[in-house]
Amino acid sequence: MDLTLPPAATEWQRRARVFAETELFPHEVALELNGRLPAETLDAIRRAVVAHGLNGVNHSREVGGQGCTQLEQTLISEELGKATGALWGTVSHPAIALKHGTPAQIERYLRPSCRCERRAAVAITEPGAGSDTDAIRTRADRRGNGFVLNGEKWFVTSGDVADYLIVHALVEGRTDQPTLFLVDKASAGISIRREPKFTHTYVFAHPEFVFENVMVDADAVLGSLGGGLELTKDWFVEARLQIAANCLGAAIRALDLANAWAGERAQFGRKLHEFQAIEFMLADMAVEIMAAKSMIYRVAWEIDQGLDRKLVHARASAIKLYASEMAGRVLDRAVQIFGGRGYMRENPVERLNRDVRVDRIWEGTSEIQRGIIGRQLRKRGPGVFTSW
Repeated sequence: MDLTLPPAATEWQRRARVFAETELFPHEVALELNGRLPAETLDAIRRAVVAHGLNGVNHSREVGGQGCTQLEQTLISEELGKATGALWGTVSHPAIALKHGTPAQIERYLRPSCRCERRAAVAITEPGAGSDTDAIRTRADRRGNGFVLNGEKWFVTSGDVADYLIVHALVEGRTDQPTLFLVDKASAGISIRREPKFTHTYVFAHPEFVFENVMVDADAVLGSLGGGLELTKDWFVEARLQIAANCLGAAIRALDLANAWAGERAQFGRKLHEFQAIEFMLADMAVEIMAAKSMIYRVAWEIDQGLDRKLVHARASAIKLYASEMAGRVLDRAVQIFGGRGYMRENPVERLNRDVRVDRIWEGTSEIQRGIIGRQLRKRGPGVFTSW
């Protein structure tokens, strides 16, 4: 069998690597020290995204995207994931659910999002609802020819820079009617309660939104009434695939840096590379990365070959679980190899070590992924994960 990456895929990889190294890496330390980047810097990065052709890579050319395959998207996310401060977030991926929009919604939201002229933030989590979407309490009650939204959403990633929200709400409060709504952020009744600070430095914020009698027209429904959970699941799968690739990139950069440092740093008259304790840590890091890369590339390729949707869901959980926990182990070892220097924020491995911790939590915790995998084992047997 031929496992060589297609030339088109390696070209996307090269393009993303150049973009990350020239447009993202130079801003890492400033972002870390200041907590934010100036608006003009973010605008310059946005223009660079378009100039490098990395806008809308997850959508078809017919709607203004780049039409990248899943493998190509994976290679892009891997390279972008090497940047600290989640600077990969500046390369927006318009939510996959938008492809199910009406022609009018595609013109109003998806096309300009693919051009980096608009940006969405997905609002699902609530104070009492995270992994358990049945516990969502945000309501969409019918009012005339539209709906009125009331509720509260937490951890709305990039909600500070988004100009519209994709809100998961229950029609008339019914758990069998989960529905997605496209809501312009400037709509009356929407407010930001606060922007919490988190362990990692993130290029954008994760605000808490409050919706108080927010009026939307019937044409704000994305997909169908009651169809929101399925669209949300598709978004989770897309996000999990991206997270896995980002984690892979972060781990690779950490190994590169740690390996170079071990060849440069001398203690007790010997390079760190010559100490078996360090050598074994580097070896373990390399093997874990190799295993993760093999898993992630395989699943991406399978999706491009038309893998069954249920298998995509199962395997996306598997690679998100493995890649996020792998990245945590690799980054922990990288910090240890650097010693005190690994604890300095000016060192990329220190920043990446904090960055990857959230990957075991958001878009489904590691425990949720294990639950999904366990259910697949009960329903379909080990072959879901062990067959070729």
